[in-house]
Amino acid sequence: MITSAQIRAARALLGMDQKTLAEKSGLSLPTIQRMEASDGQVRGVVDSLVKVVQAIESAGVELIGENAQSTGGGRGVRFREPKAPPSS
Repeated sequence: MITSAQIRAARALLGMDQKTLAEKSGLSLPTIQRMEASDGQVRGVVDSLVKVVQAIESAGVELIGENAQSTGGGRGVRFREPKAPPSS
């Protein structure tokens, strides 16, 4: 599953606004807005999620699942657990 933060981050990497993502995925702007407003994993119609992922990936950004390896090459960013501050 993808998270709302992943969608927002992918759009930022691509310099894409919500309206453009809606157009490229064939979904409505309110659908994209709802997906991005969700807390954590995006819930919704599986077909809609697939369309968003395909639009993002065809534009050049790979979405990587939790503990999954990246299958592509190139530069990228990834979420990780924050490090604990060093104890004194």
